[in-house]
Amino acid sequence: MIIKNSIGRKIFFNKKIKKNLFKTFINEIILNKNKNIFKYYNKEYTYLLKKYNLNNYKKFKKVVLIGMGGSILGSKSIYNFLHHKIKKEFFFFDNLDNKKLSNFLRQKKLEKFLFIIISKSGDTLETLSMTNLLKRCLSKKNTIIITENKNNNLSDFAKRNNFLRINHDRTIGGRYSVFSEVGMVPAYFMGLNLNNFRKKIYKHISLRPSNPLKKYFPIINGIYFKKKIKSLIFLNYCPELNQFLFWCQQLLAESLGKKGYGILPVVSPAPRDHHSLLQLYLDGPKDKIFYIFSSKNRKENVLKNNLFKKEFDFLKGKSLSHIINSQKEAMIRVLKNKDLPFREFQINEFDEESLGELFSYFILETWMIGKSLEINPFNQLEVEEVKILTKKLI
Repeated sequence: MIIKNSIGRKIFFNKKIKKNLFKTFINEIILNKNKNIFKYYNKEYTYLLKKYNLNNYKKFKKVVLIGMGGSILGSKSIYNFLHHKIKKEFFFFDNLDNKKLSNFLRQKKLEKFLFIIISKSGDTLETLSMTNLLKRCLSKKNTIIITENKNNNLSDFAKRNNFLRINHDRTIGGRYSVFSEVGMVPAYFMGLNLNNFRKKIYKHISLRPSNPLKKYFPIINGIYFKKKIKSLIFLNYCPELNQFLFWCQQLLAESLGKKGYGILPVVSPAPRDHHSLLQLYLDGPKDKIFYIFSSKNRKENVLKNNLFKKEFDFLKGKSLSHIINSQKEAMIRVLKNKDLPFREFQINEFDEESLGELFSYFILETWMIGKSLEINPFNQLEVEEVKILTKKLI
């Protein structure tokens, strides 16, 4: 992963950050490498999935994941990014979509699907509702439940029906759980190398200048601290990252949207949105920062002919990737000319290591920003208030 930045250092740099604050954060990670999200930065940590006899479920060619938010967004990101390596078909149910559920239930031989139901609390309203609808498809031969090892609805349901239950680590919140069983069990059934997801993450707990977190943390922190930026636009020129950016959207919104802080993260597919939102982006309020995502050029779908007038002869011999990259470069040049802040993330490889690096970078940067702003990046108290009121209204 390559990160390039054009951010007004003088404008956003947070002078209140202590010089040794980044070092303090890194030391905290190192000291807590056996706890919560930091356990995955311990090189000696290994996944102990063998004890669950998951081989018994590898025969399934179609897999259904049921969950909400952090319980499923990480797996969707992995499937979207590494689809070229995955031979099985995955179905994701992460919303109360009546039509989608009805269409699925009309399929034949649903007993030949593997169902993985995920909820940290085991009491997630939407997950329990979808599980109720799918009950006739579930059996001990084709159902796995991932939830906390405590007295909750999903755990009791698994026990009554003799379903395999995998423990959801109590110390890890859903949006931070992609490196845990929540993300790795689905990745296992995708046929991916679980250990490779963590191969490139260790550089993020280094004090070396090459650590991008060290270089950019004071500036990104200042953007949140000064509250001049209201929206973060994920301008995405790499379709394989679409689901990752929705994962990132939840991570930033739920972790940092507290005590008057927070920036609204918006996923904006490009170049499509050049034709709908670009005018606003470039000539509207200057209260946005752009995170531009792209990938290394790949030679595919070359335009061998020009079916139109000579003025479009320049397209002959060009690949779609080349055209998209040119649109991205044009966007960056205009952003520079208008002095609009942006960061660029370029993906060079589509493998487990690269995606793991992306997950790690945003997890740690989000955690550090929350800590420096003296807010808890792990809770979401206002969300719980809505959940409680919803149950009363139902």
